[in-house]
Amino acid sequence: MWKSANFSDTYKPFYDDATSIDIIGQVMIGPSTPTWLHTRFNMPIHEKINYVEYPSRDLEATKAFFQTAFDWSFEDYGPDYAAFSGQGLDGGFFKSDLVAKSDKGSALIVFYSEHLEDTLEKISSAGGQIVKPIFSFPGGRRFHFCEPSGNEFAVWADAE
Repeated sequence: MWKSANFSDTYKPFYDDATSIDIIGQVMIGPSTPTWLHTRFNMPIHEKINYVEYPSRDLEATKAFFQTAFDWSFEDYGPDYAAFSGQGLDGGFFKSDLVAKSDKGSALIVFYSEHLEDTLEKISSAGGQIVKPIFSFPGGRRFHFCEPSGNEFAVWADAE
């Protein structure tokens, strides 16, 4: 199945297939298209992780935290669901008394930062709670935090 997506001149040198690009700068995205092109146009890739959902005890506090710390924007779908996109992986938060924490068996979403200490400060200033201070691991350094509803996330950076 092929889908059409906008295709700027910037990417034409990397994917210059005359049968796939029409005269108005459209590209046809299909099963043999390179993964980076799917990602660039936010197109789903067959059998790849596409979306994540997290619980939130307080949707407004959760949204305010991510807006302040990471400049996210949200689209509300009624009073009990808020979706985000364009953050590396699209997803949403749903109203629930549950929380996602790795020590309880939950998956852990890990952000990347080029400036780990600066990101830690932004998270703290936005109301996040640092639950594991910066530590080294074989691939670099990272820390864990909880957003105001109690969900745990992590941030990593390359080794210094």
